Amino acid sequence: MIVLGVDPGISNLGIGIVSGNSAKADYVYAELVKTSHRQAAPKRIAAIFDSLHGAINEYEPEAIAVEAQFFYRQNELAYKVGWAMGAVFLAAAQAGLEVFQYGPMEVKRALVGTGHADKNQVAFMVRALLKMKKTPASSHVADALAIALTHLAHLRTTTTALVR
Repeated sequence: MIVLGVDPGISNLGIGIVSGNSAKADYVYAELVKTSHRQAAPKRIAAIFDSLHGAINEYEPEAIAVEAQFFYRQNELAYKVGWAMGAVFLAAAQAGLEVFQYGPMEVKRALVGTGHADKNQVAFMVRALLKMKKTPASSHVADALAIALTHLAHLRTTTTALVR
């Protein structure tokens, strides 16, 4: 199975694609989509959509997995991350793909074995599981790959798409 993982953000959005199953996964592709706060919101959203659309067309994933976002008292940040999620949902809908969401603790537990792992431990496990020569330079890319790996790990259990 090919899974496109997304670490959503409006300034920095990580895209990571893996293929395989819960026992063995291979690195396929990764990208950091950067947008500037100086750009108008529609241009930022279009840049994110274009990168996602391009990755979907080129690598033909069978599912999209995103990090579920939790914002407490950060309304402006939640609003702007919502812009990025809109681009993810639109790209998924146009490609006929289901979107699955995993919380940060769920991703950490799937990769490291504990929901209290730090970002360095998650990045290390991404590198180890995908047999990469070096750890991804961007934490957003490492997180996107981790989310994709989490989806593969959850295929052993019953998985239901949160967004259809």
